[in-house]
Amino acid sequence: MKRFIVLAMISAFLLTSVAGCADKAQSGAGLGALAGATVGALTAKNKVSGAAIGAGLGALLGYVVGNELDKHDKAQIGKVLEDQPSGKPMSWKNPDTGVQYEATPSTPYSKDEKVYRDVYIKANVDGQEKDMKAKAYRNPDGTWVLVQ
Repeated sequence: MKRFIVLAMISAFLLTSVAGCADKAQSGAGLGALAGATVGALTAKNKVSGAAIGAGLGALLGYVVGNELDKHDKAQIGKVLEDQPSGKPMSWKNPDTGVQYEATPSTPYSKDEKVYRDVYIKANVDGQEKDMKAKAYRNPDGTWVLVQ
């Protein structure tokens, strides 16, 4: 049992150190799986099956929660792409994460019978500004799909 707890702590350390490489849904799934496995192993009679079941449920729940947080920012970027004139920035703050964003769309262009737009995004995360460039195309139903 002690070996499992030590392994869980090492896994948690490694997971949090690489969490910056994953999106919120993936990070949520990883952390949920770790928490679920720990709780399952500590509460079930059969430690191995308890950990496996807990990890599966935790990963699912963590993914759902993390994905919802990403949907807010993607919806805001969709508004920028659809409503903002080229070169005019739009700002918002994610109410769940506190991250402040400013997105500036470029002029639309056509490629492979689709309308594309680039968007330049500045994110202020804990006082540090990060710059990103994304590309999206417009679906026939009017929604924008980020491809980069």
